[in-house]
Amino acid sequence: MDNYLDIFKNSYSGYFNYLLDEITRFHWENYFYGLILVSVLVWGLELAFPWRKQQKIFRKDFWLDTFYMFFNFFLLNLIILIALSNTTAALFNDLLTKLGLPIHSLQLFDVDALPYGLGLVVFFFVSDFVQWNTHRMLHRIPFLWNFHKVHHSVKQMGFAAHLRYHWMEPVVYKSMLYIPLALIGGFDVKAVAIVHFFALTIGHLNHANLGWDYGILKYILNNPKMHIWHHAKKLPTHVKYGVNFGLTLSIWDYLFTTAHVPHNGRDIELGFHGDENFPNNFLEQELFPIKSKK
Repeated sequence: MDNYLDIFKNSYSGYFNYLLDEITRFHWENYFYGLILVSVLVWGLELAFPWRKQQKIFRKDFWLDTFYMFFNFFLLNLIILIALSNTTAALFNDLLTKLGLPIHSLQLFDVDALPYGLGLVVFFFVSDFVQWNTHRMLHRIPFLWNFHKVHHSVKQMGFAAHLRYHWMEPVVYKSMLYIPLALIGGFDVKAVAIVHFFALTIGHLNHANLGWDYGILKYILNNPKMHIWHHAKKLPTHVKYGVNFGLTLSIWDYLFTTAHVPHNGRDIELGFHGDENFPNNFLEQELFPIKSKK
């Protein structure tokens, strides 16, 4: 037990030092300035090529979503997520070892042993497919949907809406990713950074005020014209839980028939049934799933 407590405590100091280093020292895989750079670039594209021309530069909830970006990307890790994640991983690894199944014995192959480009592609496709399935779960399971409502409370799309989500979501995503990523071995830090920044950029673009679908690439990459239908308040009659669950890739939705882009969705109403009663400030949104359960 003392070992787990040490991991929990050391995670705080470790992440604080990491975050301090991110802010005070610029390097190419720097997540702090990377987030700012990607956000400014995509916001600039919104301003230069607005799809909804009547939408204000500082759209509805712009500053709320900007706060969510930095909270979910950095402060959440500092407050609890990294400590909880590291401790849970240690507990899980120890449990598997006691069962005679140490995590390294489950590894199917090591992506680091593959040619650099191939390993990167395998890592990207596995993680994106798992996240696509996890996203579907967030819509299909009522308990999880209550948390995911925070993201779907966005009423005007903009790049920063990408990272408006409840703190429970990364817990779910990380939990679902743990075993699949363990099966394919460790990853080079630079490879993870490349995948991370690519996914971050596509996610920002998906939520931006842009009318792009990337032409033939729309069948591979998620895009603003596709993703806006995921946020549509009125669902198609033939589905119950939603459409277009892709995070970075759209290919999974086309393969598993959850793709839905019936026409230009520029001016459709966004949100979910009953969102008129959903809180409009950060603290109440974070507490909403607990209160609604009660």
